[in-house]
Amino acid sequence: MSTAATARSTSAGPLLVAGAVAGPLFVAAVLAQVHTRAGFDPARHPLSSLALGDHGWLQTLNFIVSGVLTLAGAAGLRRSMAPGRAATWGPRLIGVGGATQIVAAVFLADPVNGYPAGTPDTVTWHGAVHSLAPAVAGVAGLVAYVMFARRFRGDREHGWLTWTVVAPLAILTANAASIAAADFRPLLVAQTVGAAWATSIYLKYRRALP
Repeated sequence: MSTAATARSTSAGPLLVAGAVAGPLFVAAVLAQVHTRAGFDPARHPLSSLALGDHGWLQTLNFIVSGVLTLAGAAGLRRSMAPGRAATWGPRLIGVGGATQIVAAVFLADPVNGYPAGTPDTVTWHGAVHSLAPAVAGVAGLVAYVMFARRFRGDREHGWLTWTVVAPLAILTANAASIAAADFRPLLVAQTVGAAWATSIYLKYRRALP
């Protein structure tokens, strides 16, 4: 292995670990807030609403930290993946997800369903920008799943192929259930599944480093 390749491999390790931490840390922070924030109902309020109110800075920080860690993980994937399908655009699309989390932190969501307590529902331009962030992340994520699935199929990694097909199907099912029931809780399930898949991918390539 050349000196340059060795350096890229060495630097990829910590970046991949950072990416692996992003999803579990984000979900854990959300769950901690869901069960401690007065007036917040996970069925009636989206997790973005946690960034509002007196302790909203905690969720804003959660968005930023998770976004930065995800961008680091995407850089680690780009350095560690062998040339082939998804090697270039797979990490980029995952990086888009990290960038949208930072956007979600900068542009706060609008109050909805009476949260924070006593705050009327409003519609603002920054709330509209915030709402676009998860939509963009969702589309980028679905394309990334397809690209990684093609890579795993070509490499005959059937277990990884199955996981990469099941994960987005579970996410889409949870999203549909949320819309049908007018309940935001399935979206947290979708977030958890996506985080689990991403973490497993980071760790897969971390283990493959020389």
